[in-house]
Order: sequence, then structure tokens, then C-alpha cells
Amino acid sequence: MHKLSIDGILQKIKNGETFSVLSEDRSFSLTIEEYTPAVCAAIHNGSNFLPELQEKINLSANERWYEEDPFTGYFIEDFPIRIVSYDSRYLYDINRKPEECIYESAWGKTVWKEPLTENEREKLLARHKQFYAVIYALISKINALFSRCIVYDIHSYNYQREGQKSDLPLLNIGTERITDPQFEKYILSWMDELSKIYLPEIENRTARNEVFYGRGYFLEYIMSRFENTLVLATEIKKVYCDENNGNIYPDIIAQLKSGLITAINSHSEKWRKCL
Repeated sequence: MHKLSIDGILQKIKNGETFSVLSEDRSFSLTIEEYTPAVCAAIHNGSNFLPELQEKINLSANERWYEEDPFTGYFIEDFPIRIVSYDSRYLYDINRKPEECIYESAWGKTVWKEPLTENEREKLLARHKQFYAVIYALISKINALFSRCIVYDIHSYNYQREGQKSDLPLLNIGTERITDPQFEKYILSWMDELSKIYLPEIENRTARNEVFYGRGYFLEYIMSRFENTLVLATEIKKVYCDENNGNIYPDIIAQLKSGLITAINSHSEKWRKCL
């Protein structure tokens, strides 16, 4: 995958070109194999960390990985339009507002050994800003072509924390900030599609606003700017790995990917039919 500047990516979107590129700073990739009214996103997929900040970080790679969403980029790699982030959310969190995206502490842990300089902060905020410049251009283009867009915002979540309930859902949709009644039937049909995903020996209970509520900035940013665009913030329970030591379970990863492909394809087809 070749690298391209943000201006180059924006120009390709404006021209309606198909392409697959890595941003020049390697913070995210965008693939458009064809223009469709559906986008897949894995915005917490990444674990990359800037070399110049390695001495300042107070957390090990394993501690950072614990709060990241491994394999979410892999889950969506077969879809025509997909955007995948490669930077760790501990550098800056794409799913937080600019003024809140650089953590001093997070999930009970101090992130930095010493405060970031103003120049370091500005560099991270620039990466956040350029990501959303591309998102705005992409969703604008899709809406211009189809008058609506649906975004499958794929995340994963830890379930073995001390004090957690034992019956947490395999899949959770956060819809608290989706208030337009026109989207309710698509939310319900998305829940229905997700509930069909089968994992041997793992119960699939699909829930809504039970673990996470869809309060992230990614959903807020898009849905506050585009009337006919729905973002489905979807959390997958980390049954596909050991969240504490990083061991992965390839069979479950493959089964989840296959199930998500079927679910997204079926659901996005319903979305298309209403165009």
C-alpha cells in the first residue's frame, strides 16, 4: 500500500477515484474499491506509537494493547470502503473531541511520565484533525452520490475486568445519541443481523446500550453534520483473545470475521434498497 498526503487523499475522493492508500504519516489507511452508501471503520484498531515519545510513555505495549481494539481492522478488510486507524489511542483518541483526545490519565493509569510539550501536543492534534478532514470529505462524497450513508463503526471491549458482570453481551450497539426516528428500523435490523452470528460454545447475546452507549466523538461528529447518515457504534466482546496477556484465538477470529461479513452485507443491502 503506497503512502499519500492528506491533500492527495482529499483530491482522489473529490474526483471519485478508487484507491487504497496509507496516509503519509502512517496514521491510517483508506480503501475505496467502489463507491457505495456503506463505510466500515476500525478507529481503535491501531497500536503504533511515535518513536520520539517512547521515552515519555508510562505504559508498556501490553498495557496499551489492553485498551486498544486488536483485529477490528482485520474484521472489515473485505469491504469496499474501509478506514482503519494505526495509531494507539494512547497517543490521541480518535473517538474523543480534539480538546479531550490526549489523555493525561486513562482507565485508572497515568499515561505520561512527564507532560507533553506544546509542540508534541500540536503534532498529535494535527493527526486527529487530518483524520476527520478525510472523514468529512468521504461522507460528503457518499452523500452527494447516494443522498445517504451508513457507517459500521467496529470496536471491541474488555469483559474480564475485576467487578464486571459475568453475563455481558457478545455484541453491543450504542444508540443513545441517535434520536432521528427514521433510523430505528435500521438499528433493529442491525441487531437482528448481529444476533445471527454463530460462535461454537460461545453464547451470542446482542444488546443495545448495555455496555456502551454510542457516546463517542466519531458518531457525534458524523451524525451532527450529515442528516441522512447513520453511524452504528458496535462493540465486540473480546472473546477472540485473552485481554490480559494478548494471546489470540485464530478460530474465533475467523468465525467472527465471517459472521460480520454476512451481517454487514445483509444489512447494507437493506440500506441500499431504500435509496
